[in-house]
Amino acid sequence: MDKSDFFAEAREDLTGPLAGIRVLETTTTWAGPMAGCILADYGADVIKIEHPDGEVIRRLPPLIPDSSSTIPNETVNRNKRNLSLDLRTDGGRALFLRLCRSTDILIENFRPGTLADWGLGYEHVRAAKPDIIYVSISGYGQFGELSDRVGYDPVAQSYSGFSSLNGNPEGGPVKAPTFLGDDLSGLHAAMGAMAALRHRDQTGEGQHLDVALVDSLFFQSNGLPTAGALGIDLPRWGNQFGIAAPVNAYDCTDGLAFAGVLLDSHWRTLADLMGRNDLAGLDLLARLSRRDELDGLLAGWCAGRSVSEVVGTFADLGLPACRVNTYAEAASDSHIRSRDMMQTVEVDGQEIPLAAPAVNFSRTPVRIRTRAPGIGQHNRDILAELGVEADEIARLIDEGAIGPTPAG
Repeated sequence: MDKSDFFAEAREDLTGPLAGIRVLETTTTWAGPMAGCILADYGADVIKIEHPDGEVIRRLPPLIPDSSSTIPNETVNRNKRNLSLDLRTDGGRALFLRLCRSTDILIENFRPGTLADWGLGYEHVRAAKPDIIYVSISGYGQFGELSDRVGYDPVAQSYSGFSSLNGNPEGGPVKAPTFLGDDLSGLHAAMGAMAALRHRDQTGEGQHLDVALVDSLFFQSNGLPTAGALGIDLPRWGNQFGIAAPVNAYDCTDGLAFAGVLLDSHWRTLADLMGRNDLAGLDLLARLSRRDELDGLLAGWCAGRSVSEVVGTFADLGLPACRVNTYAEAASDSHIRSRDMMQTVEVDGQEIPLAAPAVNFSRTPVRIRTRAPGIGQHNRDILAELGVEADEIARLIDEGAIGPTPAG
């Protein structure tokens, strides 16, 4: 399909399918901001509440060269507005609750009980806005034996069982190179919020959503928790694949190709390609029992060929294969670019490419509209929407309830 055909009936008058929805996000670092990022990308008006001193993500590497910002901050806080507010002050709490009255979804990822201690838990917020959707993200959840523990992404990866199977077979447990638990819990939080929004629109009922990093990783484990509970052996496969053979990352003359087959029909094609028609009749279970032998055959076939030859030959035959890319290579790849998966924003006078929203909407397209805002960048606009007068703003600044409001 041509891209212009896909977007032939696209509307240009909306920010996305969630246009008109307001989200209040009081979060730090990644899981909570990721949930807010998804909703903001989809067109919601996401107001990030940030302490006037700034949250930790503004200091996390990698840094953008010749800029005061960081790649993590620009990645996960784009498309949002920013209000600098100290929720531990009386004035900050009062403003927050005023904002809640015009809010559809609230996202927070503090340690369970923290916002309640500040007078901003679900019961407090519900009193101000009965139908609000209050999304709490934490390491272990709002209840359970470990719910009061601090839980960060790599801890959740280890506790959930994920790390135990990640890495090479001969090595030990390895965490993912990305914030996998944060990303998945942020994704589940956003999906849960949209489901709760649908329920609210049908019934008028708000509710409290409890999203845990551990639960999100546990759920997204392809049934492995069930296998573990039943005492089934779970080996670490590395680049091989437990349900298919041969599959691996294979050395070529100029790099690595990831290739392999799952279907019996694909195996017959591959066996013919390697000149081993005597093995073409092996079904999946037979191939799994001869995994090392078949892996060696495909490794030998790839060894004398370039990556492009291996990938091209597989593509011509309808078999799956690709180059094992670095992120730098993937970011500059022509297919990634043709999908508009790298979109630019201006940051301190330079164009910075960011990974774009992963879903294309044919009728209500989404995109990266704005870079991550500065601390308190939208104080004046948001406070004006609340009807806060200039003298009250000055008083709240003096009290430390809000940060300085940038001019403009």
